Amino acid sequence: MGKGDKKSRRGKIANRSYGSKRPRKIKRKPTVEEKISLSKKK
Repeated sequence: MGKGDKKSRRGKIANRSYGSKRPRKIKRKPTVEEKISLSKKK
């Protein structure tokens, strides 16, 4: 269990890969309501 272990979180970071132990951050798109409120503020 360490940097060489492909199934552990530390191993994923060392290997620069992703999986269930190290999920990616989801980039959330703004909703239609948020887009309208942003355009009205300007």
